Amino acid sequence: MAAECPQPLAAAASPARDSAPGERLPAALVRLLAVCCGVSVANVYYAQPLLDAVARDFGIHPMAVGGVITATQVGCAIALLFVVALGDRVNRKRLLCGQLALLALALLGVASAPTPLWLLAGMGAIGLLGTAMTQGLIAYAATLARPAERGRVVGAVQGGVVIGLLLARTLAGAVTDLAGWRAVYVTSCVLSVVMLALLCKALPPARVPPAAMGYGALLRSMFTLLATERVLQVRGTIGLLMFAAFSVFWSALVLPLSAPPHALSHTAIGAFGLVGVAGALAAARAGHLADRGLGQRTTGIALACLLVSWVPIACAVHTLWALALGIILLDLGGQAVHVVNQSMIFSIRPEAHSRLVGCYMLFYAVGSGLGAMASTVVYGLAGWPGVCALGLGLSLAALLFWAATLRAMPAQRA
Repeated sequence: MAAECPQPLAAAASPARDSAPGERLPAALVRLLAVCCGVSVANVYYAQPLLDAVARDFGIHPMAVGGVITATQVGCAIALLFVVALGDRVNRKRLLCGQLALLALALLGVASAPTPLWLLAGMGAIGLLGTAMTQGLIAYAATLARPAERGRVVGAVQGGVVIGLLLARTLAGAVTDLAGWRAVYVTSCVLSVVMLALLCKALPPARVPPAAMGYGALLRSMFTLLATERVLQVRGTIGLLMFAAFSVFWSALVLPLSAPPHALSHTAIGAFGLVGVAGALAAARAGHLADRGLGQRTTGIALACLLVSWVPIACAVHTLWALALGIILLDLGGQAVHVVNQSMIFSIRPEAHSRLVGCYMLFYAVGSGLGAMASTVVYGLAGWPGVCALGLGLSLAALLFWAATLRAMPAQRA
């Protein structure tokens, strides 16, 4: 992914500095933000197809190894509560570059982890810094975009995020088979250093001035947003249920595929992430529909896709073709919901984009962490059918909640 970054970066940055607020955001800058978001978010997902290798290396029981993912999500939650909001208060470029330098150090720490405790601490740091980088870049893109194109821009950048997290599994599996799971984090450290050089050179200043409030007031305002903004509450809950279903699937997938009768390698298992790219790219179009006022209709169709996806996914132990179809539907539905969620939430308060994305992604962190922990436990108790039943139940809950809250949402958000 890093190879895509050397676009005409100076050209990407310059128009953003010189253009008037009403001009269209340059495509080169949108591509740069999308690629860098993908590189950043991949760090949070590298561990998912590696859980069996990590469990063997450290002697962790398969039912408990999901804690590695949970530690990452704890770091994500800390970032969303205490770090992401800083983008509304301080120089965004300095903040992002500083976070990226620390992320490179955290990746080296995980690569050299001597004990499970050191591993968990390092995974928490990766979750914190990788999340802060990714969400900071998304909020930055939303701030630069005009209101009429915000859904399109957010969809494009979010498309980079999704491709990054899907390719993360493929890269992690391939590198693990070649050089072991620790080499995955060494490789990611190198990519982060390259990205640091690119962003330090190309990031333009944000158009919205920093908020004139102290750090404490900034954090308190996040709780105010959570308590008072109906759109944030509703779309965040839908996101929580959707991300929990996502995490249930991806955290447990390596367990049945690495066992007989499939007994696939990490490279083959990680390659299933490539299958979801088709769905993710299609989901990026959901931003255009949200710009046209069709966000709610798009949400209903996307949640229906998410629900139906579990039928072919349940057949994974018998046929991998059915699994591939299920992954396409899962990623198409889930990511379309995610794009529409962000488009609606960013329309609330333009001066608080960093705080809004931090609040919204708290729902994500809770859903992903609980889903990862529950999936490995359920797999140990009920196998793959139990995992699919859990994912189906979460997807159904999301669809029913969306339907029940349609009237509670402001009409202009529909």
